[in-house]
Amino acid sequence: MSNMIIIADSGSTKTEWVAATPNGQIQERMITEGINPFHQSEKQIREILNNHLSTLSSPHSTLSSLHFYGSGLRPEFRPMMKKVLASHFGLSEEHIEAESDLLGAARALCGREEGIACILGTGANSCHYNGQQIVANTPPLGYILGDEGSGAVIGRNFLNAIYKGSLPESLRKSFEETYQMTMADVVQRVYREPLANRWMASLSTFISQQLPHYPELAQLIVDSFRIFFRRNVLPYQRSDLPIAATGSIAFYYQPQLKLAASLEGLCLQKVEQAPMEGLLRYHCPE
Repeated sequence: MSNMIIIADSGSTKTEWVAATPNGQIQERMITEGINPFHQSEKQIREILNNHLSTLSSPHSTLSSLHFYGSGLRPEFRPMMKKVLASHFGLSEEHIEAESDLLGAARALCGREEGIACILGTGANSCHYNGQQIVANTPPLGYILGDEGSGAVIGRNFLNAIYKGSLPESLRKSFEETYQMTMADVVQRVYREPLANRWMASLSTFISQQLPHYPELAQLIVDSFRIFFRRNVLPYQRSDLPIAATGSIAFYYQPQLKLAASLEGLCLQKVEQAPMEGLLRYHCPE
């Protein structure tokens, strides 16, 4: 029998599971419901595993380790996650890692080298990583108090700009025609309905389509990223370190992100859409 490892990259919406050999050959890849111990109980997490992840590793392989990276996986939730995963996969807890999505991003982007790792998706986060662990983290604070540069905040800034007149009226009309919404509908959607952050982040598709036609909109994106770097990265006082980013917003707005970094005197060296390929490189070095 050959050895196999499992790597999981989990957000609140979905979890990607990959079973691979030690040399990085993928045996199976699955997507399940998201797992977030901050919002879900131990019982709910067990139900997700039992209902959607009955088999993953090959019967001809021996599972040697499992590495789970997830949003909401704060230190106080690690013992519970390790216990649940150990029970489901039949592994001893000493062969299981349960860590934050931020450490997963840092390992995926920086490997075993020192650097600044950033996540820019629906939310935003960053850290100073010393090649082994996170040594500094500017608290993201969520889309109301922080999350500068995230999809949710870019969507919020866009809505503010089209209704307060700092973007052309033609762009507002195009938005309202596309979404069949008025300003009153937007206010209702943001303040009276759930998951406003996800909805505002979903506007990124429309925003990116309009970028070639509105220089003012491109500037809004650049400005959003500059604020992200100023408030979340510059406080590390390590402008000598390479910066890398992962997440859909980082990936689809690469030109604006690289320009913003340059304007802030920083070096953005790498952008990856998702961390899984980097995690495979990290955990399967053979």
